[in-house]
Amino acid sequence: MSLPSDTVDLSMDEHQQLLKFDSCKFGFLKLDKPEEAATKNLLEKGVQFYESVIKVAVKKAKEENSTNPNVEPFIFCRLGHLLLLLEQYEKALSAYQKYYQLETDYWKNGPFLYGLGFVYFHFNAYQLATRAFQQVLYTSPSFTRANEIHIRLGFIYKIGKDFDKSLKHFRHALSDSSQCSLTKAQIKLHIAHLYEVQGKYKQAKEAYEQFINSEDASEETYKATANKQLGWLYHTVSSLGEKSVREELAIKYLQESLKNDKSNGQTWYLLGRCFSSLGKVHDAFVSYRNSIDKSEASADTWCSIGVLYQQQNQPMDALQAYICAVQLDKSHSAAWTDLGLLYETCNQPKDALTCYINATKTAKGGIVSPSLNGKIKFLQQNLSKVPMQHLQNKPKTLPSIEEAWALPIPAELTSRQGSSTPHNVQKSPMMPSSGGASPSPVQQNFGNQGPIIDDKKKKTLQQRKRPSSELLDTSRSTQPGPPQLLSPQQLQILHQLQQNRNNLDPARQQLLQDLQHQVYLQQQHAKMQMLNQQGSGQMSGNTTQSSGMYGPRPQTGSQTQQNFSQLGNSAEIRGNNPTSQGHVPSSIDRFSSFHPSTSGSYSGSPLKGPPLPSGFDPSRPQGHLHGSIPFSSALSQGSEGDASLPKSLDSTHTVNEKDITDVLSRPDLASSIAEDLLKQFSSQTGGQGQLGARLTQSDIKSSQKQASVDPRSSDSGLSDSVVHSTSSQDINISAPIIEKMLKLDGEVIKCDTDASKYGTLPKLNIHMTGEQVLKTCKSVGKSGITTSVLGDRPPPRPPSPPRPALSKDQLNPPTPSVYLECKKDAFSPELQQYCQSQPVVVIRGMAGALKLDLGLFSTKSLVEANADHPVEVRTQKMQAPDENRDQFGNKIWQCASTRNHTTIAKYAQYQAASFQESLKEEQEKAKGVFKESDSDSNSSISSKNRKKGKMIKFGTNVDLSDHKKWEPQLKELAKLPAFCRLVSGSNLLSHVGHTILGMNTVQLYMKVPGSRTPGHQENNNYCSVNINIGPGDTEWFGVPEQYWGVIYSMCERNNVDYLTGSWWPVLEDLYEEDVPVYRFIQKPGDLVWVGPGCVHWVQAIGWCNNIAWNVGPMTSRQIQLGLERYEWNKLQNYKSIVPMLHLVWNLARNIKVSDQKLYDLIKSTLMNSLRQIQFTMDYVESMNLDVKWHGRAEGEAAHYCNVCEVEVFNILFVKEQDNKFVVHCQDCAKKIHHSLEGFVVLNQYRLEDLVNIYDNFSLRTSSLTLN
Repeated sequence: MSLPSDTVDLSMDEHQQLLKFDSCKFGFLKLDKPEEAATKNLLEKGVQFYESVIKVAVKKAKEENSTNPNVEPFIFCRLGHLLLLLEQYEKALSAYQKYYQLETDYWKNGPFLYGLGFVYFHFNAYQLATRAFQQVLYTSPSFTRANEIHIRLGFIYKIGKDFDKSLKHFRHALSDSSQCSLTKAQIKLHIAHLYEVQGKYKQAKEAYEQFINSEDASEETYKATANKQLGWLYHTVSSLGEKSVREELAIKYLQESLKNDKSNGQTWYLLGRCFSSLGKVHDAFVSYRNSIDKSEASADTWCSIGVLYQQQNQPMDALQAYICAVQLDKSHSAAWTDLGLLYETCNQPKDALTCYINATKTAKGGIVSPSLNGKIKFLQQNLSKVPMQHLQNKPKTLPSIEEAWALPIPAELTSRQGSSTPHNVQKSPMMPSSGGASPSPVQQNFGNQGPIIDDKKKKTLQQRKRPSSELLDTSRSTQPGPPQLLSPQQLQILHQLQQNRNNLDPARQQLLQDLQHQVYLQQQHAKMQMLNQQGSGQMSGNTTQSSGMYGPRPQTGSQTQQNFSQLGNSAEIRGNNPTSQGHVPSSIDRFSSFHPSTSGSYSGSPLKGPPLPSGFDPSRPQGHLHGSIPFSSALSQGSEGDASLPKSLDSTHTVNEKDITDVLSRPDLASSIAEDLLKQFSSQTGGQGQLGARLTQSDIKSSQKQASVDPRSSDSGLSDSVVHSTSSQDINISAPIIEKMLKLDGEVIKCDTDASKYGTLPKLNIHMTGEQVLKTCKSVGKSGITTSVLGDRPPPRPPSPPRPALSKDQLNPPTPSVYLECKKDAFSPELQQYCQSQPVVVIRGMAGALKLDLGLFSTKSLVEANADHPVEVRTQKMQAPDENRDQFGNKIWQCASTRNHTTIAKYAQYQAASFQESLKEEQEKAKGVFKESDSDSNSSISSKNRKKGKMIKFGTNVDLSDHKKWEPQLKELAKLPAFCRLVSGSNLLSHVGHTILGMNTVQLYMKVPGSRTPGHQENNNYCSVNINIGPGDTEWFGVPEQYWGVIYSMCERNNVDYLTGSWWPVLEDLYEEDVPVYRFIQKPGDLVWVGPGCVHWVQAIGWCNNIAWNVGPMTSRQIQLGLERYEWNKLQNYKSIVPMLHLVWNLARNIKVSDQKLYDLIKSTLMNSLRQIQFTMDYVESMNLDVKWHGRAEGEAAHYCNVCEVEVFNILFVKEQDNKFVVHCQDCAKKIHHSLEGFVVLNQYRLEDLVNIYDNFSLRTSSLTLN
């Protein structure tokens, strides 16, 4: 286009240099170093040039009264690349989104998707980043920065605790020999740690040991981390040997770690834990002292110190340590539990109960031990029987929890500031403003061990003080007055800020938090005044007894005290149990090197790598409210603790995608504001409730509904943030030179697209012969091209729901049902046609019409046939079929279960025992006999509620493929009509030529009431047949295939993986999204036909067995859906267990078709397969390698890549690993070694044979009936 010459001065040489920079340089340029100053200046000059071009186009459009400036899309792409390299992420996102809006073939541009993925990754929009990265790998499997993508995906899945996927991606990155921003050592450490968090301790131990002994451990920081983790493994995992040996090794490795990194406070803490478990109290204190000295104050450390003091019978010191712990982290469940034990030991049950309740409220994952629940129930029952006055008047060993909260900062913390002045008492906001007692000077000395902190190390008060001291003003009275009331003007400002929460700059965000916190303090003060009035001086009466409170411990056995230690070991200090000393963090928590948000004090962490995600720590949120007790005993009745806090102080508050868009869309976006936002987004502090908090799945709901990387929905003014930030400097360049520069830019973007293979692919059609296809594709694939079996089209994505949406009364449609009376009905073609036209069909009376002997599949017959046959067992919580709730009663999608294995005989015993137990309960109820647990209520509702917590076992995936073992059973199924028979010429899966367990073989399911098969689509969208053996019923839920995209998005919003996760849809959610659900009962003898792609989930409502297998109707729709899912699985890095290429070639060899659509689909798939084979042959030839004939044995299974698990057809790249020959695909072989060194290339089919199959596959004019 012709442009005025009022743009930034940029020479042709500089422009040529700029063309070398794109998103692939991100993470490898160190622009903050002096030697890169010239590069940084060049990039900034390039940004000014492109922004000036845009500004000129906008100005010209305004002059011409046009709303669409004439700006080529590639300008925005180039601008986005440079802004990304300069780490100006908001502007980069704006430019990339504008390119996305303007360029329809954006998906062909790998560097664009790569850059966009990194921008989303920076903003912690992990779902959007994942989609962008997946599209890069799908369109360009051999992308030059594929290993960087795998590393980021590994981090993303690790954050989401999908450790299997994370491990897979880190292995991808490890096998890639390309340049990488992480060293192989760092990647190996991540892999070892993933083994650890998965509970694969032996593999983790071996991985750490191999790393320590390898050359990769030359850097001391990495070696220190490996030694630390290995030492802690030996301490915590009993399966690694005898305790004495393990503890010696644990101490050895931790000390080795400290030799490499003495400044790591966490290592000192872990070493202290090891010494403590061995009873070496002095060594443990020394280690804890070093831990606090080397790092920020840690709740874990203070909790462990409390345990040591409690073991030494120093309850007051233990109390102060526990208070330190829970004030540093109010969600520290273990510290609350241990504090409760301390109070229980000192016969202060009311305070013990408060602590136990706090422990349950803050339990990680909501999992509370039965013993803790038992303590709470026991204390509640007994406290209700004790007069309140009796509790108030009895002498106390320790201060109450409210009083303890107001104790001064221990000397261990104050010594870090070197302060010798006495500290004032800080009152809890939840305490009355009067009645506080000042402790004696003796109490300021924290135990007999002396100061744990070395006075040589001194930090500022702001870094080290307890949260409860942050409101402390030493210049004022020790008794803080009521909080200042907000003025009307302040209230108005608060209201305005709340309404514009998503558009606030950092200063206004802080102002909002301050005002909301002030409101919170007012509310708490008002509550405490009300309690003071109601309490009639009870609290002040307790606090005046200073001598009894801080004096010697009273003698046990006082006649006025009730012994609350009668729970046996309730007050026992678990010193020999390493998991009970304070909070034992999960492997994720304690591996601080992986979490910048929690390991900022551990310098030199080897696993931070290139720019890691902000808020990387997936552990529980830290407490952050100053001076408030989460669950005071004074407020425990009906109190929700911190539930009433203002949202700005809530750790779960996050920014959503719209927040980013709104900020970027503002035309007055100043550079300083953008930089401030960037600091918040990229902050490694993991701040709670800030604008930069991690984006959650629910925060990007609008994008999920489109199920694609879809920034097109952003405001059209996004480019304004680029335009308005343009420098006003204008230097003349002649218009022809500008046009020449922009032409070069366009060619660079075109090269990026061509590099993704799509610009160079030859045009083919199914009317060409096989030789013509090969000739046309000859020499095109020398660079190593991989294509889709569906041809040249954008990456697959979930479908949008049908339009128009169904009305609410259409969302519960009647289930298609057929009632069979005789064998003739079962074999009628109308039945086959009807089933293949419906999403799901229940065929009533199929077994009776065909006289099937279902008794062969009864539990009794199975035990008699093969009692020791293996059974996979899933342990699940029993719930109503239309409900799925967590332990708190909230409706969720996640369907939890644990996996084990047993035998048919053992499961049969369980199944029978379950039935007998239920029968006995029914008989007792009929007689009016109730168990003691039923005494509270005789209603059936309470009985139902009790059963919700019952755990059941589901026997699943019992393989019946062995004809020798199960000949009578399999022979009986041959009576079924051809369209639902296991083996049939009309069944696509019968043409695979080898066994696919559970698909073209029978699987058995052994059930008790409540057994659940979670929501899913069948593998590769094939149909399935399911017969209920009985004697009980089964309930089914089904959704038509057209709505699977909606359910996919809902799974994302509920943090569960659609393909690999276990989920049970909430029916109300489906109803709100206008998703129709078929719901029906399958009785014994009924056959359920599940159509292609139907989403379904099943629950047993009685004791029964079911048998099932997959079938593939010979229809174009079945093959089309199978191929689409085949490609979708590639995009998701998920293995397709149906080898579609292998199957389609077998179909072309075995059958003739008369359906035009089916013929075109099979023919085009064969053509695309031939094209890929020629491309691969070209690439192998360019590598100067020979293709060796290997052939194929009869019944040989299809081959899959050992790394990425995609199907490898015909040409195999084989490499020896661990004395085994392993198959790889072309792309993974290239990544392992760019010149294929160490690989042998084999082919299984001769090219001329495949050409003959392709040419001979033709359309029949007459129909062919297959039986």
